[in-house]
Amino acid sequence: MKSLLSAAVMAAFALTSGAAFADGEAALTKSGCMACHSKDKKLVGPSFKDIAAKYKGQDVAAKLFEKVRKGGSGVFGPIPMSPNGADKIGDGDLKDAIAVILKS
Repeated sequence: MKSLLSAAVMAAFALTSGAAFADGEAALTKSGCMACHSKDKKLVGPSFKDIAAKYKGQDVAAKLFEKVRKGGSGVFGPIPMSPNGADKIGDGDLKDAIAVILKS
């Protein structure tokens, strides 16, 4: 019984995680992030894989949220990232997108 309950909890978590991942990927596409970033190679900005590697093991979701909102430069090179306000990507979508990036 205990292992059946554990399996059910793990399955529910996997389904929930998968749904959040799909929403984050959709947010990355519809908000225009993919114009400058890609999953595994540098375009104008760093790849999501490079961002995830730089921040691996760190709790940086709030920091990245702020960085996307305000823009900035210097972390991955001299090319600045322009600010991306809530009119371009909503708070929930941005949180989902950051979760996808950090899992890349």
